[in-house]
Amino acid sequence: MKINRDATLGLGISLGIHVVLLIALSLIVFKGPLDNLQMVLDTVFDEERVHEEFTQEVEQSTVAAEVVNYVAGSTAAGMTGTGGTAGPVVATQKVDDAPSLREPDVKVNIGAMTVPGLNIISTDLGTGQVTGDVGRVVEGYGAALGQMTQELVRLMRESKVHVVWLFDESESMTDDQKEIRERFHKVYEELGLVQKTDSKLKASDEILLTTVMSFGKGINEHTLKPTANVEDIKAAIDKIKVDESGLENTCGAINAALQKYGAGAIRAKRKLVVIVVTDESGDDGEHVEETIQRCKSADSPVYVLGHYSVFGYPYARIRWVDPQFKLTHWLQINRGPETPFPECLQFDGLHGRWDVFSSGFGPYEQVRIAKQTGGIFFMLPGKEDNLAGAGSLEDRKFELLDMKEYLPDLSSRMSYAKERDSSKFRDAQWRVIVTLNPHLDKQLNMQEHRYSLDFAQFATQGKVTFDRALRAMGLLNEAVKVLDSVKKLRDREPSERWRANYDLMHAQCLAYRVRLFQLLLSLDAHQKNKPTVKDPKKNYWDIHRVQELLEPDKEQVRATNVDLAELKKQNEQAKAEFTAVMNSHPRTPWARRAQWEASHGFGMKFVESYWDPRYDNKDIKLPKQ
Repeated sequence: MKINRDATLGLGISLGIHVVLLIALSLIVFKGPLDNLQMVLDTVFDEERVHEEFTQEVEQSTVAAEVVNYVAGSTAAGMTGTGGTAGPVVATQKVDDAPSLREPDVKVNIGAMTVPGLNIISTDLGTGQVTGDVGRVVEGYGAALGQMTQELVRLMRESKVHVVWLFDESESMTDDQKEIRERFHKVYEELGLVQKTDSKLKASDEILLTTVMSFGKGINEHTLKPTANVEDIKAAIDKIKVDESGLENTCGAINAALQKYGAGAIRAKRKLVVIVVTDESGDDGEHVEETIQRCKSADSPVYVLGHYSVFGYPYARIRWVDPQFKLTHWLQINRGPETPFPECLQFDGLHGRWDVFSSGFGPYEQVRIAKQTGGIFFMLPGKEDNLAGAGSLEDRKFELLDMKEYLPDLSSRMSYAKERDSSKFRDAQWRVIVTLNPHLDKQLNMQEHRYSLDFAQFATQGKVTFDRALRAMGLLNEAVKVLDSVKKLRDREPSERWRANYDLMHAQCLAYRVRLFQLLLSLDAHQKNKPTVKDPKKNYWDIHRVQELLEPDKEQVRATNVDLAELKKQNEQAKAEFTAVMNSHPRTPWARRAQWEASHGFGMKFVESYWDPRYDNKDIKLPKQ
């Protein structure tokens, strides 16, 4: 008797899937009705504090002023409650080179919710007195440079100044460098005006000298020597080239500037000031505390012209079009997080996050350096049209009053980790974040695009995705248990930020279980039904996120004991928790993320799609970021 091989293959795969589905569903713990999240009205502050302590909004002006007013600078605007306390310097020991879980060497035991301890904490030299300005929101480089003028005037009234400009050499900064060059006249024209009119300043004494440097993997100097000539400064900026290494060693660049000019500035009785211009958080953040100590020893404040960090996540993606085929590519850059370690899930239910939701604050490393050295972090809130992913078109600013209770902890990584790990409530969240981190556990990355039209190849791809999804569901089940075990501690948690982290994370874990189960159903249905594309131009299948839930067929219901009513119940519970996040933490990054999650739904559906084969051309050389 002749056997139909394709039919036998399909029957075998479908039978295997049904058996595994039964096992998967037996792992899921279906919860009862959602308990309303309780809100506790309290504050993390001991006393009333002015808004300027958190952020300051600065309007843009591109015209050189005829009269310059100088104001008290960053030393008078320090945040005294969120950056650690004064303390002794402790011995430094490098035990890990990835301070914010970008690529840390952490071994994760899949069977247990384990968390790394101090062995992943990076170099830390202790904490110092808080003196700097956490962030001033500025409407572009014109406003930022205007504020820098006032800062330099303030410093020049106290002593001669040597300012070192450090420009990020990444390709994404090319336009920024051009804009800054065109606006440099504003700074130096206004400084020249001050020198002519201020009796304490003498124009003939070259009270301000400037050096232009740039950095990537290494550091390059573009002025032959410190100069007061504006045209020489502009010409130096034009010499900056793109560093193809893709590295931005920000701390190394600051340290190099201090090493070369620190001692000379002291001998000349000049104040050495460092101004960093970058759109990334840097690749050598393990040296943050070392850099801070060097800056303090040299009495050199660091000012940063930067951007918002991604909410609870190290990465962002920017668009790049290759010159040969004009195809759009998405390049990963380091852009966060806003805290010493991520406080949000790095997983989006299918793979690593692909979003650029704003945290409302600058990257931790840059903000901490500016804060601790007496400088200012200037936050440029532009829409940044080259950013790609969810949240890229959102307004990236948040109101001061709404964010007052959600300030990130800017203490040293060692102090932060010690406090976090001493709290059962916070430690539970951290364990979930580490276990569900696709950058540590590559098996958490499910395929979302380019499933083959060939059924045999699809079956191979689907088997890999199926196994990964099943395993991820098991980890999510354990994560929910861990979070539920500390739920009673939520209302006793003093930090509104950590409450918000918990609320969002719990809702996500529930929702992602539904999403992964829907993925399993979709894979099974696609393999059994073997649909064909209707548009002959389409050449692949993609899996899309949709609101509608795929209803289990009769065989799947018998195999799993889960019907559409049960799926809808789980879906509604997840949505209810996202709604609770939006109500408990309105007008914050947590509410924005919850709204996005709920609006995209947790159903999964295969959709015919097109992949341009030119993307596979090996001649395309992607720039490193």
